[in-house]
Amino acid sequence: MKRLAILRHAKSSWDDPGLDDFNRPLNERGWKAARRLGRELKQRGIRFDLVLSSTSARTRQTIDGVEETFDFGAPIEFDPQLYLASEQLLLERVRALDEETDAPLIVGHNPGVEQLITGLTLGDRNGLREPVAGKFPTGALAVIELPAKRWADVEPGRGEIVELILPKELD
Repeated sequence: MKRLAILRHAKSSWDDPGLDDFNRPLNERGWKAARRLGRELKQRGIRFDLVLSSTSARTRQTIDGVEETFDFGAPIEFDPQLYLASEQLLLERVRALDEETDAPLIVGHNPGVEQLITGLTLGDRNGLREPVAGKFPTGALAVIELPAKRWADVEPGRGEIVELILPKELD
């Protein structure tokens, strides 16, 4: 069984319409949500052994905000290919994970991360997939259990969301 966590960056600012999308920072609501997420991760005892993130300003700042209240205790790798990555590219990245990695976290962008979550999962025994399908909000985190012995064997439609943290539930 493999366990994959996926985090969409927190709410970003649109205050500067001339700013390139890649460089958009978090807004105050985003910083607050990232800090609250860190506290929730700590409270739930969720751990990661690798963090893979897009290189955009808002994903970097999301990680910084989470780290204000949570110690990742894991290497953080910034991968430029994860910026606005498609579901297919994200799935390829998951399948290429080192087998010594047990609990990775991917930090990225919609629509790719939402499509990866819904593509990897099918059943909704816990009622956690439906709130994600069609709208994986900024600052949300989903943890998926995947019935595979190796990352290379991960198949769509086989996983199940076992943890879902939505920012609105942390207010």
